[in-house]
Amino acid sequence: MPYLTKEKVADIFTEFGGNAANTGSIEGQIALLTERINSISKHLQQNKHDFSTHRGLMKLVGQRKRLLTYLSKHNLNGYRALIEKLGIRK
Repeated sequence: MPYLTKEKVADIFTEFGGNAANTGSIEGQIALLTERINSISKHLQQNKHDFSTHRGLMKLVGQRKRLLTYLSKHNLNGYRALIEKLGIRK
């Protein structure tokens, strides 16, 4: 059973990217990565010895970090609004 259905992905891009077809928006990509990271984190809490999934999680976190750095350099107000909305910085 996939954890991200087409409808859920469309909802994420509609909420953060403007519309469902705007899959290239940085905000939408970051929101989608955050959703995947949260799902994998829950999986790893139950399966502590799943090291290959842990490596994939670290790759996703690094990718999200690079996108957040890009967004902060090009649109600081959008960056601040996005991290507040997603709750990824404390």
